[in-house]
Amino acid sequence: MSIATHDNGSFWFDSLESLPEPETPSSLPKAIDVAIIGAGFTGLWTAYYLKQRRPDLSIAIFEAVTVGFGASGRNGGWCMGLAMGIEALLAKPETRQTGIQVLHAMHDTVDEVGRVCQAENIDCHYQKGGTLTVATLPFRVQPMQERVERFHDMGFSEDDYRWLPASEAKNRINCVPNYGASYTPHCAAIHPARLVKGLAERVRGLGVAIHEMTPVSRFEPGRIHTDVGSVDASIVLRATEGYTESLRNQSRQVLPLYSMMVATEPLAQEMWEDIGLHQRETFGDGRRVVIYGQRTLDNRLAFGGRGSYYFGSKRKARVMPVDPMLDVVEQNLRDFFPMLHDTEITHRWGGLMGVTRSWRPSVLFDRHTGLGSAGGYVGEGVAASNLAGRVLCELVNEETSDLTRLPWVGDRTERWQPEPMRWAGAKAIRFFGDRADRRERRSNAPSRLWGGLFDRLVG
Repeated sequence: MSIATHDNGSFWFDSLESLPEPETPSSLPKAIDVAIIGAGFTGLWTAYYLKQRRPDLSIAIFEAVTVGFGASGRNGGWCMGLAMGIEALLAKPETRQTGIQVLHAMHDTVDEVGRVCQAENIDCHYQKGGTLTVATLPFRVQPMQERVERFHDMGFSEDDYRWLPASEAKNRINCVPNYGASYTPHCAAIHPARLVKGLAERVRGLGVAIHEMTPVSRFEPGRIHTDVGSVDASIVLRATEGYTESLRNQSRQVLPLYSMMVATEPLAQEMWEDIGLHQRETFGDGRRVVIYGQRTLDNRLAFGGRGSYYFGSKRKARVMPVDPMLDVVEQNLRDFFPMLHDTEITHRWGGLMGVTRSWRPSVLFDRHTGLGSAGGYVGEGVAASNLAGRVLCELVNEETSDLTRLPWVGDRTERWQPEPMRWAGAKAIRFFGDRADRRERRSNAPSRLWGGLFDRLVG
């Protein structure tokens, strides 16, 4: 069966009530106030908050395929109160207070997404069940307990972060093995395609135009260029994540890195009595080659893991279900939950995310040129994009607040290296992470060599 070109191949898109075919606009406006490139979470959240603050602004979003076609409609559905780079800030005394500020902002962002969904009647299956990080090796118990204690020392309470001993952890998630788990309530499971499509509908209702099937080829101060025509805009905001290199003047800004996902058939209640996740907690286990999962509202397990990087920043419109990397993810799921050995996997898909050279998000805006951008969430963008969108909105409006003082603002990073260095570096990260994880599973001890090499590359 062939898949429509506007279908990203994910379970999330497949489970929508309908997936209307987008139409290429016959014409575009000559001039607008704000042009946003990309109709994913970042672009939509930015438009949502901008239009609420400034109803007078003419805002248009330009999307290459359809709303949520990229990472926003393919991800693991974690709306989580954490983002890359925060733990590094917390680790240093001189930046710890700044890290705490960002962490509080991310905690609030999880609730903000829920508030907006409630207020705007966006049924994205939002449930704030928190997230569990399972210690699947005995030696990881102590470092995870110490991490929880560090959060407490920084002023967070048991209501924010706590350690669950093995007996309690197994009642929450009956994976194998399970030596205990850290838990935080600051995460919600969502249906990402329902969120991105619902948000787009609300943004259109506010008067924002969304031009689908209108890829932007390049931009400059005051103008964007598309296949349909050029548009003048006082402000141009890039929200393209892993697709950034499709713009002619944005090479090597981000690394398009793939994540892979599978989803099971709906599971019987007896199976869920065995597995747990009764509050739809999201879960992972802290390995370097990341895994992540959630219980969907229709009682499937949606489970993912990191994929790879393709030479020359190649971007696939969709990942085919037969991709070998999906075999690895499926096997990881069955290893994690042995009771699923005979369960049917109904969906297999993948997609790319955008990774900056610093491996942390950034929000940029130049008042003189009118150019701005936000992104680089390293797979944690469901909530982080909301915070970034609010920050970008305030920067455009020339406002100053606690949000505009976050370290994400103005955090310019170096470009990725040219090929073949970029490909070699990405492959090395994957190789070192995989070797470290394998060695630790065999030895039940930290991998000094491979883990150290991985940490040096990732930072």
